[in-house]
Amino acid sequence: MPFIVYFCEKHYKMTHLKKGDKAPQFEAKIEDGSIISLSDYKGKKKILYFYPKDNTPGCTANACNFKDNYESLTNKGFVVIGVSIQGEKSHQKFIDKYELPFHLIVDEEKTLHETYGVWGLKKTFGKEYMGTLRTTFVIDENDVIAEVITKVKTKDATQQILDLMD
Repeated sequence: MPFIVYFCEKHYKMTHLKKGDKAPQFEAKIEDGSIISLSDYKGKKKILYFYPKDNTPGCTANACNFKDNYESLTNKGFVVIGVSIQGEKSHQKFIDKYELPFHLIVDEEKTLHETYGVWGLKKTFGKEYMGTLRTTFVIDENDVIAEVITKVKTKDATQQILDLMD
């Protein structure tokens, strides 16, 4: 199943990873404190999406779009995993509130963000700051990046991915 990652907001620095690159391997903590790795999903298509913050409007729209289309995605062989810098409690509340059927990776140290090149300079209302650059990675069964989406359509993220994969 594919693994998708997405990020929010306008950004100035884009990921260095591109279509055809080997996806960086990782081990990371999820919302319940257990550890998952990219290799846990070997042989499956993965949607690995990076997003700025639990319970914000754009990030909620993005997560709920994956939730609403989850059966369709899994039927096409995809696994969905979200990544943000919030902790376990925040992720678990977000999952519970919106009944998300997929895991959220805890990346408080920004290790995975930096590995995937999605921590960068952002600008909102004239203020510049460092943050998560909303990005979605579609990773194939052999852990090769099939697509990198840097202009995520939060309310239509699933269709955006499926259109690219056809």
